[in-house]
Amino acid sequence: MLTHFPLPPSDTPPLTSSDILDSPLIIAGKTFQSRLMTGTGKYRSVEEMQQSIIASGCQIVTVAVRRVQTKAPGHENLAEALDWTKIWMLPNTAGCQTAEEAIRVARLGREMAKLLGQEDNNFVKLEVIPDAKYLLPDPIGTLEAAEQLVKEGFAVLPYINADPMLAKRLEEVGCATVMPLASPIGSGQGLKTTANIQIIIENAGVPVVVDAGIGSPSEAAQAMEMGADALLINSAIALSQNPAAMAQAMNMATYAGRLAYLAGRMPIKNYASASSPLEGTITS
Repeated sequence: MLTHFPLPPSDTPPLTSSDILDSPLIIAGKTFQSRLMTGTGKYRSVEEMQQSIIASGCQIVTVAVRRVQTKAPGHENLAEALDWTKIWMLPNTAGCQTAEEAIRVARLGREMAKLLGQEDNNFVKLEVIPDAKYLLPDPIGTLEAAEQLVKEGFAVLPYINADPMLAKRLEEVGCATVMPLASPIGSGQGLKTTANIQIIIENAGVPVVVDAGIGSPSEAAQAMEMGADALLINSAIALSQNPAAMAQAMNMATYAGRLAYLAGRMPIKNYASASSPLEGTITS
């Protein structure tokens, strides 16, 4: 059962990111208010998946095209399970080992989105993963597929290793975002590639979506504090003991991290600095 955890009461309304001149997340010309994306895989039941997506407050949900095609467990009635008038589908090419496979599955994903009423949906989360053990994306295959899909009018969101040079090259060929991994997908290891992600963020002219490896809300907040534009989190929610509660926690962490980034943290010092002024203190 979905449980809502209200924020502590306050005499003043909470800040919204617009109060400090934030802008919405814009991907390929489409505007989103939520900066948290989720998925549909690994849940113990369809009901848990439905509750978690609602609790997350997300507006983008990624769907594995191949799993829908094969009616894999949890994907049999996905078209009816979610309200696609409120959620933007992000078809993904999970399971594709080559650029050719990914291009073919991306085309199928676009048709799937159209069947759900999203006629103008050209989004695709591009995954080219030949490595079955560590599930690390193939940079060459990803770039090849991205170039072709951009030519075909797709808004390509490529899942990549946290490689600043590759991220820049994908941006140059016309990708709508870059999606560097924090650590291996589904591992829950957290942020293991912060230095490279920071470089990607500093140099990107498109949204940077941290994808894969985030295991806890504190890690989600940290990624947003770094300046990431959005997060994609699935396993950490679906595999938790209470997915709906974890989804809401990730939503709050994403918001908190973004707000903290916009607010600007205090500088780090090598020495202590008293919180209270020393002038006017009582002396003996």
